[in-house]
Amino acid sequence: QVQLVESGGGWVQAGGSLRLSCAASIPTFSSQATVWFRQAPGKEREFVAAISSSGGITKYADSVKGRFTISRDNARSTVYLQMNSLKPEDTATYYCAAGDTTARVMGALINYWGQGTQVTVSS
Repeated sequence: QVQLVESGGGWVQAGGSLRLSCAASIPTFSSQATVWFRQAPGKEREFVAAISSSGGITKYADSVKGRFTISRDNARSTVYLQMNSLKPEDTATYYCAAGDTTARVMGALINYWGQGTQVTVSS
C-alpha cells in the first residue's frame, strides 16, 4: 500500500516559491525521521533536507541552505518542504522518505519512500 505521497510540485519561474507536502499513512510516522531527496535527469540522487521525528533537529544541503525550510506536523502525519528563491538548478524530481533517525535517513538508510513529485524551475 502507498505510505508516503508527495504533492505540491509544478512549474515556477526562477526566484519563485513552491511548498511540497508529503502525507504519510505510516502508523509510526511520529517516531520516524523524514528526509527530502531530489534527482535531476542524468544525475545522481542528492540529499536536500532532513528533520528529526520531533522536528527539533533539521539538516540541509549547502545548496539549499537559507532558501529551503523543512518542517513537519505529526498530528497530520505530514512533512513539508518550503522552497523559496528557486533556481533552475533546483529542477528535479523530489522524493520524500522516512527512517529511524536523522543520521540514517541522511545516509539513505530508508524504511519508506514516496513516489516523487516533479519540480521545474525556468530561467
